[in-house]
Amino acid sequence: MSEVIQLSVFIANESGRVSEVTKALGEANINIRGFSVSDTADYGILRLIVDKPAEAHEVLKNAGFTVKDTGVICVDLPDHPGGLASVLKIVSEAGVNIEYVYSLIGTYVILNVAQTERAVALLKDRPVRLVTQEEISAG
Repeated sequence: MSEVIQLSVFIANESGRVSEVTKALGEANINIRGFSVSDTADYGILRLIVDKPAEAHEVLKNAGFTVKDTGVICVDLPDHPGGLASVLKIVSEAGVNIEYVYSLIGTYVILNVAQTERAVALLKDRPVRLVTQEEISAG
């Protein structure tokens, strides 16, 4: 079967909690290949695709996090307008519900922060390259 293991980490919706997870994985030499964060007022779910899922599960469990493994599907999308739609159509037309979708492996990461201007000011003088809308649009 062509399943990929996704780790779902349940975390309090508090400043620094996502950072704690990523730090623990980095210190264990585990590479994050993709992730998604969803939240409510009280808690969040950090979904991760990593290079060593069994080891990552143990690292996070030992760090005190609640972790669940789930089999998911990873698709290499055609890189053209409608590429995602063409793949999702196959599944949805068959009556299979798509619960969520997120991307992997690219080096661009979206951060939705409470203080956008402050975060930009903090990052622009560091060895971090901020990506513009024009770059995204250029493909």
